[in-house]
Amino acid sequence: MKRTIAIVAGGDSSEYGVSLQSAANILFSMDKDKYDCYVVEMKGKKWQVNYGEELCSVDRNDFSFNAADGRHTFDFAYITIHGTPGENGLLQGYFDLIGLPYSTSDVLVEALTFNKFALNNYLRSDSSFNISDSLLLRKGDELPADEAIVSRLGLPCFVKPNAGGSSFGVTKVKTIDGLRPAIAKAMQESPEVMVEKIMVGTEITCGCYKRGNEIFTFPITEVVTEQEFFDFEAKYHNKSQEITPARIAPETAQRVSEMTKCIYKMLNCYGIIRIDYILSGEKGNETINILEINTTPGMTVASFIPQQVRAAGLELKDVFSDIIEGRFA
Repeated sequence: MKRTIAIVAGGDSSEYGVSLQSAANILFSMDKDKYDCYVVEMKGKKWQVNYGEELCSVDRNDFSFNAADGRHTFDFAYITIHGTPGENGLLQGYFDLIGLPYSTSDVLVEALTFNKFALNNYLRSDSSFNISDSLLLRKGDELPADEAIVSRLGLPCFVKPNAGGSSFGVTKVKTIDGLRPAIAKAMQESPEVMVEKIMVGTEITCGCYKRGNEIFTFPITEVVTEQEFFDFEAKYHNKSQEITPARIAPETAQRVSEMTKCIYKMLNCYGIIRIDYILSGEKGNETINILEINTTPGMTVASFIPQQVRAAGLELKDVFSDIIEGRFA
């Protein structure tokens, strides 16, 4: 008997469109001999499943739906919502309550990794991790003086939503006069904003997932962008070079791979995650700076993980099968 898989996409953030592209690529790549797969699109309280030629409403009481040929349920949810509610633990809590296995880490991990500032402070408990200094600003609170921010973090610095992705609302601030507009822009995406000291060096990203009892890391990707930083244009409109495997020393690649596994294990992650780093210093002996952790990384044709899977000599369908079957082992 084939398992019935819900590929859960959409969500309530600016990454809605990217999520739908991820879902389309996941649907295309799934092993059709093993699974019957349907995209469930969420937007607020409107949950719908694309079932053949029908568009059916999903019953939120048990995540079932009724079609012309009767009632249907799912065996597994493959979550590819970037942003709320799929990347911050809300959806994971719902699936836990109704007893439906899913592809990502649990509620605690998702909530922690979605909050950039909280995650950074948690990771600082391990002195071997290098993380940039930052300040947290909340909507409604009195903001520190611009001079105080610059005195601590310097210029240029980054202003970014504390909860969000795909670089929506992110600004590289070069002058003190640019701080307030950048903070206002970021607060359109999130009520909390992080101002972060800039890290200079080579940007890389490393994906991994749990395959059986093994944490498997993919080949590392080096990011070279024409933009000021790796923003939405660079990510999705061909304004960057993404080189896999990265042009870094083998010993550095090994250290990055081991650090990625260490963080995965430390957080008790599940499914595919991707960790972004900045390498600074002498080649072969670089400092590895942790930039960000993505627990539901993009899966579009242009995204990093599909590139890394191919570079590893693997097929996406087998990676997805490992993740699905791992929940039934």
